[in-house]
Amino acid sequence: MTTVFSAPQDRFLTLVDILPQLVRDGLLTQTDADQISSTPRGRDKLHLHPLEIVAEANLRHPHTGRSLDLDFLTQWLADHAGQPVFHIDPLKMDPRTIATVMSFAYAQRHRILAVEVKRDEVVIASAEPFYNDWADNLRHVLRKDIRRVFTNPADLRRYTVEFYQLANSVNKAITGQSSTSATNNFEQLLELGNVANPDANDQHIVNIVDWLLQYAFDQRASDIHIEPRREVGVVRFRIDGVLHSVYELPAQVSTAVVSRLKILGRLNVAEKRKPQDGRIKTKNPEGLEVELRLSTLPTAFGEKLVMRIFDPEVLLKSFQELGFGQEDSKRWKAMTSQPNGIILVTGPTGSGKTTTLYSTLKALATPQVNVCTIEDPIEMVEPSFNQMQVQTNIDVTFAAGVRALLRQDPDIIMIGEIRDLETAEMATQAALTGHLVLSTLHTNDAPSAITRLLELGVPAYLIRATVIGVMAQRLLRTLCPHCKKPTQVDPQEWLELTAPWKAAEPTKACEPVGCLECRNTGYRGRAGVYEIMPLSSGLRKRIDNHCDIDQLRLQAIKEGMKTLRLSGAQKVAAGLTTIAEVMRVTPASRDEG
Repeated sequence: MTTVFSAPQDRFLTLVDILPQLVRDGLLTQTDADQISSTPRGRDKLHLHPLEIVAEANLRHPHTGRSLDLDFLTQWLADHAGQPVFHIDPLKMDPRTIATVMSFAYAQRHRILAVEVKRDEVVIASAEPFYNDWADNLRHVLRKDIRRVFTNPADLRRYTVEFYQLANSVNKAITGQSSTSATNNFEQLLELGNVANPDANDQHIVNIVDWLLQYAFDQRASDIHIEPRREVGVVRFRIDGVLHSVYELPAQVSTAVVSRLKILGRLNVAEKRKPQDGRIKTKNPEGLEVELRLSTLPTAFGEKLVMRIFDPEVLLKSFQELGFGQEDSKRWKAMTSQPNGIILVTGPTGSGKTTTLYSTLKALATPQVNVCTIEDPIEMVEPSFNQMQVQTNIDVTFAAGVRALLRQDPDIIMIGEIRDLETAEMATQAALTGHLVLSTLHTNDAPSAITRLLELGVPAYLIRATVIGVMAQRLLRTLCPHCKKPTQVDPQEWLELTAPWKAAEPTKACEPVGCLECRNTGYRGRAGVYEIMPLSSGLRKRIDNHCDIDQLRLQAIKEGMKTLRLSGAQKVAAGLTTIAEVMRVTPASRDEG
């Protein structure tokens, strides 16, 4: 598309340039254009790019009905300018390198941002495709080729400020210009060179930590890892179950960031030789309270810190939103509506057990019942539960906690995890005395939970008398709804996934594509797959001190239990995920004959 814009090369675009071209291209009616140009705008709108002003009008294409949003308008103007659209992905940017290309004042004045710095070339993003005053000067100073790309003006304005602020905070923290560290510290005298140790309460370190947390919330991260290396500290986010490298901090800045987070989590900052646990409560950009669980670990190059972020909306999700099918939900509700007994949720760390338990307790916690929990640690604070934390240093173990809770007139007890015989015995005792007990175990599938209890030393007759049922679960990534496309499944892969059931090949299967919404991964969000095994009379008969797990599993399947892989196959058939994803996260189905 050739441009007919009348904007001169020495000024920025205005509505006078944009609106007539939108009308000529049939994207706006003249009436719409007149209304946009005549709408009064306050002082807070003066900095907006004309494309943003058009997008704010919330108009649609007169013929196709397509929304004239900022992404659409960005592509439209880029086509006119003959420049490729560049999406600024902060996970792939190095703010410190970007900030070395030009000063913040220069970037602001010319409305440009360096987004890639290569050996012979610098890629410059701009939302002013016809403004060239800066190009020759920058090419001369950098002595590199300049390649121009066009980007969303709102993203450009936001990330220009954020990247330069972060780079400035890191640089100031390194130089220690405002550091409050004592210059006569004995350890500092032993350092070679003039390297400062930033203080954890230094304003620049505070800024870096604030940016890190806000950034993690924006990217839907479930965990933040700050890992010390020989020269740098690596920051990684876990998004939809997969780790992504985000940023590298200088080693001394990384140490100060960890110290800052330890202060916020009320940990012992001076203790770096042994692991510690803590928690932080903060708010996300939407103003919802977020729980962060901190865990430190001494490594060869210093302290590693991991923060688990607990989604505040988890407790508001229905079982359907968690991934329960209609049949799964019916079975689970039937189990949890029992007045007494033990219900076990099994799976590895990060499989969503805590989310399932909290959501279940939230549904059960009516004003008529007393819900008590004993956890290690308390992961999410919920006002409708009475939550107690394990503290082994003062002999408050799971077993001791359950013993105390039994004197608190409970109706429902949640035990964070059954790890030993003493806790298992207290759980069975609580179930026998008329309480509903929910807890977790680390096993691969639901039938293995029975043999795990036997291995701990729980007598078979107590398992038969108290266990209501077991549910194993996993979390798998779901396909991005914005870009997934229909596909045919490979018959051999489908056969392998659904063996020995030999389910019919799905007609609604989809495959990942990748778009801006999912950061080109093809996946967005996660959902649970469940293997629910209520203990029927037929299953109870098979539980003895020499229980055959394969026979137990076969009997459960005959009674209607879907294995994790079959549960995953149903989500493949519904177009929610892929065979590869199900095979990745679920254990292989055994031959059930």
